[in-house]
This record gives sequence, C-alpha cells and structure tokens, in this order.
Amino acid sequence: MEDGYQNRTAFIKGAKDIAKEVKRQASKKVGRGVDRVTDEYSMRSYSRFEEDDDYPPSVGGGGGASQDGGGGGYYRGDSQAGGADEEDGGGHSDSTEGHDEDDEIYEGEYQGIPRAESGVKEGLAGGPSSVGGAGGAQGFGDATGAVAAEAERRKDQEELAQQYETILQECGHGKFQWTLYFVLGLALMADGVEIFVVGFVLPSAEKDMCLSEPNKSMLGLIVYLGMMVGAFLWGALADRIGRRQSLLISLSINSVFSFFSSFVQGYSTFLFCRLLSGVGIGGSIPIVFSYYSEFLAQEKRGEHLSWLCMFWMIGGIYASAMAWAIIPHYGWSFQMGSAYQFHSWRVFVLVCALPSVAAIIALSAMPESPRFYLENGKHDEGWMILKQVHDTNMRAKGFPEKVFSVTTIKTVKQMDELVDTGTDTPVWRRYKLKIMSLTQQVSQGNNFLACFNPEYKRTTFMLMAVWFTMSFSYYGLTVWFPDMIKYIEKQEYESKTKTFTKERVEHVTFNFTLENQVHREGQYFNDKFLNLKMKSMVFEDSIFEECYFEDITSTNTFFRNCTFIATLFYNTDLFKYRFVNSKLVNSTFLHNKEGCMLDFSDDNNAYMIYFVSFLGSLAVLPGNIVSALLMDKIGRLRMLAGSSVISCVSCFFLMFGSNESGMIALLCLFGGISIASWNALDVLTVELYPSDKRTTAFGFLNALCKLAAVLGISIFQSFVGITKAVPILFAAGALAAGSFLATKLPETQGRVLQ
Repeated sequence: MEDGYQNRTAFIKGAKDIAKEVKRQASKKVGRGVDRVTDEYSMRSYSRFEEDDDYPPSVGGGGGASQDGGGGGYYRGDSQAGGADEEDGGGHSDSTEGHDEDDEIYEGEYQGIPRAESGVKEGLAGGPSSVGGAGGAQGFGDATGAVAAEAERRKDQEELAQQYETILQECGHGKFQWTLYFVLGLALMADGVEIFVVGFVLPSAEKDMCLSEPNKSMLGLIVYLGMMVGAFLWGALADRIGRRQSLLISLSINSVFSFFSSFVQGYSTFLFCRLLSGVGIGGSIPIVFSYYSEFLAQEKRGEHLSWLCMFWMIGGIYASAMAWAIIPHYGWSFQMGSAYQFHSWRVFVLVCALPSVAAIIALSAMPESPRFYLENGKHDEGWMILKQVHDTNMRAKGFPEKVFSVTTIKTVKQMDELVDTGTDTPVWRRYKLKIMSLTQQVSQGNNFLACFNPEYKRTTFMLMAVWFTMSFSYYGLTVWFPDMIKYIEKQEYESKTKTFTKERVEHVTFNFTLENQVHREGQYFNDKFLNLKMKSMVFEDSIFEECYFEDITSTNTFFRNCTFIATLFYNTDLFKYRFVNSKLVNSTFLHNKEGCMLDFSDDNNAYMIYFVSFLGSLAVLPGNIVSALLMDKIGRLRMLAGSSVISCVSCFFLMFGSNESGMIALLCLFGGISIASWNALDVLTVELYPSDKRTTAFGFLNALCKLAAVLGISIFQSFVGITKAVPILFAAGALAAGSFLATKLPETQGRVLQ
C-alpha cells in the first residue's frame, strides 16, 4: 500500500475507499446471516428484560463483545473488551475472505479517534432495533420491545453518567471552562439587558409613538410573553438539535429583531419586533445553564453555575449605565420630516443588542456539549470535544505532555432520529424534510410529557410550585417598588401645589415656565403667553379676554369652566381636550402643533429610573458571592430554603418605607437576599433531570416563571396608591410557601450529573 500512495492525502483517500467497501460487504453478510442469529437475539433480549443487572454469557462471543465493550476497556492500556465478533464467521463474502475484524479500517481513526467497540457491536448484536425485530419474530409485541429498549437505554445512560463524571475529573477545570464561562456569560448578560430595555425607553418612546397607558402596559408585558414562548420552544429544541446550535439560533433571532425594533416607527411593528426579540432571548437561561453544567465536574458545578449568574447582574448594570449615558441626550437624533424620527432612545436599543451579537461571535468558536453527542450515539464527536477540553486545560497548566487516556466512551442510541435523506437530494429539500421531522417530534411533546412520568412527576410539580411562587413575588415586588417610588414622588409633588384665587392680571407678558399651580376665578385681560411651558397647570372658572398664546408646550394642563373672548392661539399644543366645559367666543386657533395629543411624565424622572435600576442590580452582588462560595458547602436545598425564608421576612420591612430613599434601600435589601434563592434553584433544576430532558424541563419551568411574572406584575401594580399591605402579604405568603415546598425536593449535592 505504501508503494501505491506517495503522500498522506492519497493514502487517506484510498483508505476511506477501502473502509466504505468493507462496510458495504459487511452489511451484505449481516443480511445473509440474519436468519441464523434471530433465535440468539431473542434469547438475549428476553434475558436482559428479566435480569436487568446480570449479563448472560454470550453465544459465539458476540453478546460478550457488545456488553463488555460498554463497561470495560475505557482507557488506554486496558484490554479492549469483546475481542473479535465471531457471529459473522460464516458470512464472509469473496471480497473480504480472510479479513480480520480486529484489523478492519475504522473511519474515525484518521482523526485519531479510538474505536467505539460497544457502539459498533451493539448495532450488529443486541441493539434496540435488533431487539424489537427479533422480539416480533419470536412473538413478543411491539410494547415489550419498546420497554426492553427503554430499559437498556436507561442502563446505558446511568453507565454513561458515571463514566462521564470520571472523564471530567481527568480533563480538570481550567482554561476551557473559564473561556466557556465568559462566552455563555455574554448570552446571560443579553437576557438581563432585555428585561430592562422597554422600561428604560418608555419615557422617550411614548412621545414618539404616542402611547396611551394601555399601550405602555402591553409593551411592558410583551417581552415577558415572548420570553415565555422562547423558553419553552428553545428548551425543547436544545434536547433535539443540540445546546450550541439552539443557543446560536435563539440569540440570532434576538439580535435581528432588536436591530429592527430600533428603526421601526409604528407602535404595532415595534411591539411585534420586541415580541420576537423576547422569543429569541427566552432560550438563553435554560440553555446556558444546561450547556455549562455539562462541562463541569461534580465538585465544581454548584459554585461555578452560581458565578455564572453574576452576568445577569452585569446585564442590568450595563443597561442602566447605557441608558443614563445615551437616552437623555436628545441631540443624538435625526429626522426625515414628520414621518421618520431616530432619537437617542433608538441608539440605546441598538447598543443593548451588542451583548447578544458578541455572544454569537464568541459561541461560534466553542464546541457542542459532548454529553449531548454521547446521549445521541455520536461517540466520535463527543470523544474529540472531551479530548479538546483535556488538552486545552493541560497546556494551560503547563503539562502539554499529558495524554487523554480515555479510548472508549459509553454512548446511548438516539431515539426518534432525524430524517437522513442522503446527499443526492437537493439541499432545500433536505432541510425542508429535516425541519418537518424536527417540528413533528417537538410538537408531539414526548420529551415534555416525559417530565411528568412517575419517576419525575413529583419533582416536576414541586419545582413548578417553587418557580411560580418565587417569580410571582420577585417580579411583582421589583416592578411594584419603582411604581411606589413614582407614587410617593407624585404625592410629594402635589403637596407643593400653589393655589391662586380671584387674581386680576392685565397687560402682562408671561415668557417663563408655569408649573404646578391652580388658578381659580381669575381674570386675564390683554395678556400674552409666549414661548413657555405649562406643566401641571389648572385654570378654573377664569376669563381670558383679548389674550394671545404663542408657541406653548403643555403637560397635564387644563382649562375648566373658563371663557375665552377674542383670544388667539398660534402654534400651541392646547388641543380641544384641554378645554373642559369652556366657552370660546370669537377665538381662533392657527397652526396648532402636530404630534401626539397625550400627556407624558417629565424627562427628569428617567434619571431616577436608571439610578434605581442600577442600585438594584448592583445590590445582588453580595448575594451572588455568598451563594457561589457556599453552594457546594451547605447544599442547594439549604441555600434555597434559607434565602427564601430571609426574603419572606424582609418583605415586612417594606411597611416602613414611607419615603423615596427608604424604598430604594429596601429594594436593594430584598434583591440582594433573594438572588441566592434564584442561584440555588437554577442549580437544582439542572441537576434534577437527565441530560436528554434537561433543557426541555428547564425551559418549561422558565416559561412558567415568566407567566408568574406577568401575573405578579399585573396584580401588584393594581394596588399602587391603594394599599401596601396586600402586595406585601401576597409576596410574603408566596415566598413562605415556596421555601416550605423547597425542603421537599431531593438534594443534589454530591451527585453525578444524570
């Protein structure tokens, strides 16, 4: 063969051709020998079903090879399990006469990948498909074959979990995990930014889009609704097509529609773009935590997943800082007539898409989760990634000579594989069939329904209750806090209102701001109101005669039961709805200002919103640090229940928040304590489900979390200005119930990742 190939490229190409021919001939001999081995398959399948923990002796060496290959021979230097497969001994074709099975060319060896004996031989002897077929031949029903296949799959998963933990121990924790930490942190940061975007732009966007109160409320809730749909959708897809690929798609959708939302002018299109942006970012949390956990060994998992949560806090700080730096600068804008406007808040929306774009770029250089590959029968891909993790960490630690000693990793046969149409089918048709197949598998919800199987039913319902109660109280209170601050500011502002009664003003020019005043029974003759702002001004039972109003900008200004005689209004925004039960006699309106006819809050309040959000995000830093340092020491349940109880107690301090500073301090206290509960809940959710259901379950629970957030926000906001007792009692009761139910969950500290 050396004489036939003068270079490595030609050698590899020739070897691959030989490998393909060998595979083709092997499939022929398996077909000719299938009648002979049918009885043997049935006997072994029945024995496995009856005695789950014991392996029967192999007939002709084939069964032994299949099982031993999964349990032994994992490391270099060990004897490879199973030896040669003798059950095909009588089925050699002429073209493979005298061929030694141990010398068969394995295609993955061209990339340095060891042979996965268990995977190869299970496909030929005793695999799930063989069990089903042989069982039918011997009279066993399809249900029996499915049960046997599922039992074998579960045993393979348990064996893989144990071996995978050992492999991660050998790979160590180092440069690779820290690189992935920052990459996935950007994705989590994008989720944190998304929560704040709409709240920060509303004070400015409401003017450009002329948003009424119902429209503003819908815009605030639409993000949560989008994230609810996205969490469920991307969580389910990540268990089917992979963590990395699903995260890339979801972040791409978030980036694209965030970009579009900064340019669209109408309310409906802006609402639609923010909805789809929320759908995209909804996959971030369930995928990121599942993805990262599958690269972490047991003793590092709780701590480093908690450190990862800090990026959500960083996202809030980033959004607050960018809003403060960009939005108030209304000079950063341009417009094309009255039809198209691009103000500074749109620049802020663009800047908020940067973490998502950065995450996409960085994630493109990272590999898929090897655990996902191994759970779906892809030994070669999983082995290569684990070797990459090992070699990266060893080089960074100064031990480049250390060799990855694992040779064979247990794999699990994929259930409901996607359609493979071959290379002859047109590209568009191949993708169409794959998408249709994937959509059908996801829509059937088999993975989702499996979370309610008897084995996981109690855990799922307990987690649903904990997620719902925590989200209801946390999001409800965190939105109620700023609204209460606004209400307190409003009460304080109204208390400073000045009242003037029966005043008579003649031949006076007003060219300064009029604010927070009430004028009753006044008389104004030949007065001029020029180039001024009227803010929170009320005129009642007053008479304006031969007055002149020019270039007036008004907010919350009304004329009630007033009479205007021979008065001219030029270039003002004093629209008809501002004149309540008033008479206009020989009065004229010329060139009224164009634009929205609604009243909006003052821009100065926006600074307070940014400042409160910044402090609230920064306040969770101590809680993040404490939870990261103690998560693997005191356990997940103690962290979750303990933090929930303290958060419950802290709710009652809200009764004493009677001013702005006090409410801000209590907001920081509540956020700093409750973040430890969220960190522990994220870790618990990741560890309580097996790898093939992990992101599906996490996505469903996170979707439930967003639903609870919408309910909490809607209910708590309805009590602003009415009473503080009801929201506080709701939040405290929900947290108390959640902390009690959390104690009923199983502890996962010290467990291998299922």
